[in-house]
Amino acid sequence: MFPLPEPMRAALDAAAAAARAGEVPVGATVVRDGAIVATAANAPRSLADPTAHAEMLAIREAARLLGRERLEDCELWVTLEPCAMCAGAIAHARIARLYYGAADPKGGAVENGPRLFAQPTCHHRPEIYSGIGGEQAGELLRDFFRDRR
Repeated sequence: MFPLPEPMRAALDAAAAAARAGEVPVGATVVRDGAIVATAANAPRSLADPTAHAEMLAIREAARLLGRERLEDCELWVTLEPCAMCAGAIAHARIARLYYGAADPKGGAVENGPRLFAQPTCHHRPEIYSGIGGEQAGELLRDFFRDRR
């Protein structure tokens, strides 16, 4: 096994922090020119905001820090395949590349479910790389849900 890229390591650390806070363990990192711009963890419960997915929070923070709504020179690293809402935000932000760990057959919208980026109405399609850190991300999710059953 090879070491994980730093952006995925940061996203996994954020996911682990989310689990400790009682949130579903998902983390996301926005990278520009090889440097991490923003990292966020899932926070819908703590923020009482159903849109507070890790991807949404990381994209919002990166846009704020960079002072623009389009992040066409950025990458997004996420521990779990994005849902439809987050995939839509990725398209609107014009994220150049999406890296994600674990597939989400139930709620994912990239390679599962609606496959948002494959739809003819999707106005932007990032390059997609899946499976990076998927084993670690899957373990975090399995442990989190097992402990709640």
